[in-house]
Amino acid sequence: MSATPSSAGCLGSASGAPCLPPPASSDRARWPAIASLALGVFGLVTAEFLPASLLTPMAADLGVSDGAAGQAVTATALVGAVAAPTLPLLTRRFDRRTVLLVLTALLVASNVMAATADSLSLLLVARVMLGVALGGFWAMAAALAMRLVPERLFARAMAVILTGVSVATVCAAPIGAWMGDLWGWRSAFVAAGVVSLLTLAAQLLTVPALPPRDNPDLRVLGRLLTRPAVRVALLAVLLVISGHFAGFTYIRPLMEQVTQLSVGAITAVLLGYGVGGFFGNFAGGFLAERSERLAIVSGGTLIALLAATLLLAGQSPAATAVAVALWGFAFGAFPVGFQTWIVRAAPDHTEGASGLLVAAFQIAIASGAIGGGLLVDHIGALGGPAFAMVAVALGTLVTLRHGPRPQGI
Repeated sequence: MSATPSSAGCLGSASGAPCLPPPASSDRARWPAIASLALGVFGLVTAEFLPASLLTPMAADLGVSDGAAGQAVTATALVGAVAAPTLPLLTRRFDRRTVLLVLTALLVASNVMAATADSLSLLLVARVMLGVALGGFWAMAAALAMRLVPERLFARAMAVILTGVSVATVCAAPIGAWMGDLWGWRSAFVAAGVVSLLTLAAQLLTVPALPPRDNPDLRVLGRLLTRPAVRVALLAVLLVISGHFAGFTYIRPLMEQVTQLSVGAITAVLLGYGVGGFFGNFAGGFLAERSERLAIVSGGTLIALLAATLLLAGQSPAATAVAVALWGFAFGAFPVGFQTWIVRAAPDHTEGASGLLVAAFQIAIASGAIGGGLLVDHIGALGGPAFAMVAVALGTLVTLRHGPRPQGI
């Protein structure tokens, strides 16, 4: 039986089927749906970050070493890198709303399994499930935003969605550690499960029907890689993001060995990084709405200068604290800038292009951590910012020279 508009303005049916929001229309902005995606990002990134703040009690409770427990993080990252480009292919015939809800349900299940795991193997299964949800969501996020708001508001919508990353960066680790100390590490995953349930309910109520529009396959991914704009965007991601993670992954050894800060001071400085990232996300969205090239070049230039500052004045607590906070602010320009760039480079295959972007991010994270680690081992704690300065500067130059320009420029 055909659906008819109900008095509430959503699609119902004479058979009493659940009322759904009407299909998305590109001429109206659906900010409640965008907010539900931001809540989803917060839940995913919170779950991803929790093991870092709970590693020791998790390892002790499960009877494994800290290194073995740390593989919970590795499992999520590796699976996410594989899931990002493949899930859009496997689900290309399904309504995107349905796929989103399944991914959020997988997040709920992952948190429940992690909270009740009595062995490392079960914990790893839970983290694999999280990796699937994480990779799938990030591959779809930009495409969903593009269909939920008019094109002129896309960068602003992505900035709102990515706010979830900033809030999770500020809150997840310290709150997780606090809850773990009071009620045990499992309580943090219970709280994350509650957030994911709220997310599922919000998405059920606000996200409209989104019939499949792209038809990605392996040939489409191959053709995307033949587009110069896509290749340049991925190269810029590899350089800029690897540099960022080389610098930030090893920022604690620098603060301990070079700046010689106390643990309490280090915690405060890292909180400043998170707060800086929160506001930088909005600033990046503001710039990317006008020019994604400007957003990336501005953020990259600032990070290269900050890395140089740490190399020259890392012994100063004040200089280090300011540099790290500004580093977080500058990084806020990258996610929305690169998402906007890749979507506008391939508007006909946004999910496939976003999957490639997420995979490039994951490869950059791994290469930055490895490259920065090698330098730190060979030349000391300043190796991280040295790698960052060179790699981010190169990526910024690539973007400045070959990045997207507004029409007429």
